[in-house]
Formats: sequence, structure tokens, C-alpha cells
Amino acid sequence: MQKQVEYEEAIRTKYPEQVVIAIARDKAGRANPITLGWTMIVSGKPPMMAIAVAKRHYSIETIRHSKCFTIAFPSSEMADAALFFGSKSGRDFDKLANSDCKTEPASTIDSVLLCEAVANFECTLESETEAGDHIIFVGRDVCSYSNTEPKKRLYTVGPGHKLGSAS
Repeated sequence: MQKQVEYEEAIRTKYPEQVVIAIARDKAGRANPITLGWTMIVSGKPPMMAIAVAKRHYSIETIRHSKCFTIAFPSSEMADAALFFGSKSGRDFDKLANSDCKTEPASTIDSVLLCEAVANFECTLESETEAGDHIIFVGRDVCSYSNTEPKKRLYTVGPGHKLGSAS
């Protein structure tokens, strides 16, 4: 049975919610990671994924500038890095240089991969759409990676940016 409630009450039932880290280079060449909760697969053929980025975030500029981005599925061990990447702005601060997150160069786009992630996807920018207070970026996957070691994915498991594995 369902009862009608306000949106704010019903949406609290969404947990666990997946987390991704999107990375795009800025005009200075710095790889700028941002932690996002709103993401989805939008096509299987060709493989495409979408991310939603709040309009006020610096990452809007970096994705538009580079016309490509990496989507990383962070591992549960990356909780501190994910919280850091999601709570600091890369506008005047090099987040990767100030974290212990290891990276390696992407092979087909001008970006980086997160070494400890469960998986990484190199995406070229296909389109963007305004959606209220966010911009939805759709990227075509041009190269995919999976970690050689078994790792659990990181999720937001409760309100207030509580992070952990879903199981």
C-alpha cells in the first residue's frame, strides 16, 4: 500500500545510491575529479553514460573545455577520496595533487584513470542538456577498464554523505 507524501520524504528512501567520480581536465591541464551521485547508463549500442553536475560546480567548465571525461566507479576503500573530491572545488585547488589517490593516464582521451577504482570509462562528450539546477552530460564510452583485483563499489548508504559498500 502507498501513501502520498512530500517529495523530500519519499526521496530519502533512495539509499543505497551509486557514487561515481567524474574527471575532466581544465584549461591549465589539471585533472579535476568530482564525486557525483546522479549517473546512469543511457545506451548500450553505442555504449553511453550520463552524469548530472550542479550548475555552480567548476566541473561544468572542465567538461565543456576538454569535451571528454572519465567516469570512475570508486571502490569502498576510496571513501575518503570520494568525500574529498565532492567537498572541495577544483577552481583554484588541485584536488588530485592534494590527495593520495593514484592515477594513470587514460589511453584514448586526455584524462586520467583512478587506479583503485572498480572500473573506469573513458567518455567523449556527446551532448549536454539543462535540467533545472543541473547540467546532464552524455558521454560515449570509447575505452573501458576493470580492476584486476576484486573490489566492492562505493555507495552513499544514507543521508549526510554517509559512504560505504552496499553489502
